[in-house]
Amino acid sequence: MNVPLLLTQFLDRAVSLYGSKKAIICDDRVFTYKELNERVNKLSHGLKALGVKKGDRVAYLAPNTLEMLEGFYGIFQLGAIMVPLNIRLKPDDYVFILNHSETKVLFVDQDLYQLIVPVKEQLKTVEKIIVHYKEDDSEETDYDQWLESQSEQSFKREILDENDLCSLLYTSGTTGSPKGVMLTHRNNYLHALSAMHHLRVQDQDVLLHVLPMFHVNGWGSPFYYTANGATQVCLRKASPEHIFEALQKHQVSIMHMAPTVLNSLLQHFEKSQPQIEQSVRVVIAGSAPPPAFVTRVEKELGWEFLQVYGMTESSPLSTVSAIRSHLRDLPIEEQYRMKAKAGYPMISCEVKVMNEDGQEVAQNGTEIGEVVVRSNGVMKGYWKNEEATMEAIRDGWLHTGDMATVDVYGNIDIVDRKKDIIISGGENISSIEIEGVLYDHPSVLEAAVIAVPHEKWGETPHAFVVLRENQHASEQEMIAFTREKLAHFKAITGVTFIEALPKTASGKIQKIHLRNDYWEESGREGRFVN
Repeated sequence: MNVPLLLTQFLDRAVSLYGSKKAIICDDRVFTYKELNERVNKLSHGLKALGVKKGDRVAYLAPNTLEMLEGFYGIFQLGAIMVPLNIRLKPDDYVFILNHSETKVLFVDQDLYQLIVPVKEQLKTVEKIIVHYKEDDSEETDYDQWLESQSEQSFKREILDENDLCSLLYTSGTTGSPKGVMLTHRNNYLHALSAMHHLRVQDQDVLLHVLPMFHVNGWGSPFYYTANGATQVCLRKASPEHIFEALQKHQVSIMHMAPTVLNSLLQHFEKSQPQIEQSVRVVIAGSAPPPAFVTRVEKELGWEFLQVYGMTESSPLSTVSAIRSHLRDLPIEEQYRMKAKAGYPMISCEVKVMNEDGQEVAQNGTEIGEVVVRSNGVMKGYWKNEEATMEAIRDGWLHTGDMATVDVYGNIDIVDRKKDIIISGGENISSIEIEGVLYDHPSVLEAAVIAVPHEKWGETPHAFVVLRENQHASEQEMIAFTREKLAHFKAITGVTFIEALPKTASGKIQKIHLRNDYWEESGREGRFVN
């Protein structure tokens, strides 16, 4: 028997087994899975009345809300394709994405509507804009009123194949126009089965949606937590105060976030010591965290730390860092270092680290190569961009652009993006390794390292550092600290102290902005040390 793997089956299962259970908490509103399903049906009926058909694109510009979450399933019932938009882009970026994807209907949060207003006339294919939480007197349709007017009866779904597209997720486009990643029902379905196993998702879990649902590691969560009947708490603003409040109020058991968000939680805990009674798992992705974070999370907070690795093009997760049973006798500090790595392949994923000759690197923790992935989660390709697709997927493998080593236990350790590797005097240097050392300094709150030109060595590491409140440190002190902890050729040769690091909506540090800022101010003196 060959049953198509369709994402709508996940909500069907939740309604059948957990219909009366608390499903979604959004602000002060609570909905069961049966009530969520009724809203999803209303959304599907409403979209059909607007002329949305199988294959049409429907975009969402919204934070983590009930309205965003129900969009996943309401769109899929029609066989339409969801286009989630990053809420931190500029109006011109939305023009490109909406026109490139040929989006037909746009749902937008009232707080974000002002990003669409100045470019509304440039949208070539958008026929309807519907506003969540509408407060102004604009001509756009009010979502609540529109949804309330639709039928909650079961929706006659379109006949779908598992290889039909379900989503277009646009990459950040830091080196050009954003690329639309085409993911199918099969991609997301099989990824969900693997992820829910490795993250140990159960029906008693309470998920706090910290990472934006439009983001790579937030995208899959409405699938595998819904399939298991978990309670999901939507968080519109992911501040430390809001996160700890939700942890206490809703007995949250699991969260996905970037290392920078985790760092902010550690700082908040240090100051206010909030009491969390329940067991908590934190799933970290976005960039490699310093090993010191693992130690602090597990010792100070008493939470379980899980590092995962993936990218939009692989649905997203491909590896996990949970300690395998036969390695649990290793010293605890070595286990913490291991947990900070990307880890080993998830079920149904093949992940290798290949050198420039196309051979797997030695498992010695030093030889660097590029991470390549082959799995059921790898994208169908880039929307209307065959050239980029052929560049990314070669010989049946997705080339990630991430550089890594492999340790003696087979754990993959991401050392940098290909473009972020620092080559100094012919030696490859990992900016992530240096950042991990900087985080050990008691005055450092956040740190990021980039390559800068050097007359003798070609390029050397330069650090951007955010100091903790009421802490002081000099450039020479920072340089000396890294020289004590690292081989001298890896040590930083300059420091820029700044108030805050530029970040994406998910909390990932944007090094491209640091590079641009550095070059704009490159005339300054006293930056380089021999």
